[in-house]
Amino acid sequence: MARLILFNKPFGVLSQFTDRGSPTVRATLSDFIDAKGVYPAGRLDRDSEGLLLLCDDGRLQARIADPRFKLPKTYWVQVEGNPQEDDLEPLRAGVRLKDGMTLPAEVDRIEAPALWPRDPPIRERKSIPDSWLRITIREGRNRQVRRMTAAVGLPTLRLVRWSIGDWTLAGIAPGQFEETSA
Repeated sequence: MARLILFNKPFGVLSQFTDRGSPTVRATLSDFIDAKGVYPAGRLDRDSEGLLLLCDDGRLQARIADPRFKLPKTYWVQVEGNPQEDDLEPLRAGVRLKDGMTLPAEVDRIEAPALWPRDPPIRERKSIPDSWLRITIREGRNRQVRRMTAAVGLPTLRLVRWSIGDWTLAGIAPGQFEETSA
């Protein structure tokens, strides 16, 4: 059985164990996880939060991270604006980015989820509303969800990856992890 760690990555943490050569000290996975022989299966940007899977099995790692396997990844995304259904259709159809068309995403408006406070908090602007979306993609380009929402005029304010395949963040606090086998 492969060893699998479900980690709730806080905002500002790099999805790697070391940060060599950086002029400033930045938080890494080693600040939270003291487990030998596990490696991240994919990445989650420093300014994004949520589920990061780590494992000790190369085949499982590839199945999770490689876009060829089209494992669904679901994000809760706070966006600037108040999108209507018509505004979400381009995301559902696929968006043209600089590196080509994205696959169609599953997109729904959701109520603001009961999440932990973010540090630092999201800047609130009284004159500009914000909304929450649940977006599921089946590929994993660099900063893809942020680029998709920006391309349709809905800049991302906060991005939390809730699930990868059947694995979710349910019950895992920020900076905490749960170990299981796959």
